[in-house]
Amino acid sequence: MPHITLLAEENCVSSSMAGTLDAFGMANLWWMFLGREEALFSTRIVTLDGKPVTATGGLAIHPQGSIRDAGESDLIVLPAFFPPFDLENDRTRELCAWLRERHGQGECLVATCTGTFLLARTGLLDGRRATTNWLFEGMFRSMYPQVDLTVDRIMVEDQGLVTTGAATAFLNMCLHFIEKYGDAELAAHCSRSLLIDPERGSQAPYMLHAFWKNHGDEPVLAAQRLMEENFTESVSIDEVAREVGISQRHFKRRFKQATGDTPLAYLQHLRIEHAKKRLETTRENVNEITWQVGYEDTNSFRRLFRKHTGMSPKGYRDKYSRFSRPAA
Repeated sequence: MPHITLLAEENCVSSSMAGTLDAFGMANLWWMFLGREEALFSTRIVTLDGKPVTATGGLAIHPQGSIRDAGESDLIVLPAFFPPFDLENDRTRELCAWLRERHGQGECLVATCTGTFLLARTGLLDGRRATTNWLFEGMFRSMYPQVDLTVDRIMVEDQGLVTTGAATAFLNMCLHFIEKYGDAELAAHCSRSLLIDPERGSQAPYMLHAFWKNHGDEPVLAAQRLMEENFTESVSIDEVAREVGISQRHFKRRFKQATGDTPLAYLQHLRIEHAKKRLETTRENVNEITWQVGYEDTNSFRRLFRKHTGMSPKGYRDKYSRFSRPAA
């Protein structure tokens, strides 16, 4: 029987705790309905000191014990947190030491959503692949540049360290382990019961690009404004550099250092985000939108759109456009 330990901590996101428990609880119900004699998973909640903690919304979480009472676990699941992420304190240091100890004993650590920030604080993710809530990609990269962040993924597993994307991505993680420890039939039943799309592997269709401007570099900020005002036209990066008084040699490096993007990538993000809004809110065809966002070749635009979103323009419109929904 796989043993799952859920770590609860002050101000953790309540849904990441309760939802994980419910998913594995549903798996147990189906497992026994399918003819097994006992439940598949055992779950327990622990806190640092065994005392109750208060999650978001004032929800009190009462653990079965402290981290030292956890016993052997197949999975240790870390919850999500809302920002600001307070990781410089004695509680966090003690939790990180415990997590390093348990992973060293061969136990799998699973961080849901922004719980990746806590897992990265242990140092175990250094040089390894991970994902997290796409909203906090820039913050994560600045705090943990040594982690290979693949933020478009719903779930990433690397040498006994599992991380998930935003919000409900923990459900796909649960489905993964339900199939791993159970079987495909059990996972299919749970997928239908919990309305989990088992094919959902990417966060890209949901992501909005964060156009980082709180960096204090005025010439780079001026360059961002120029691109935002002129992205529908043919924009020369070298001309932008000249306009803001930065040598072409240093402009790309300085722009990336300030924003996290190269100038060309920033321009592409501007155009793709505008195209997404047009697809969501208008009936304009893809050719019209291609020209509106500064591209001339529709096929090139389609390839770029798929690269950034994981979907074709038509697929994106079908999923998100208000015009593709039946009238009430």
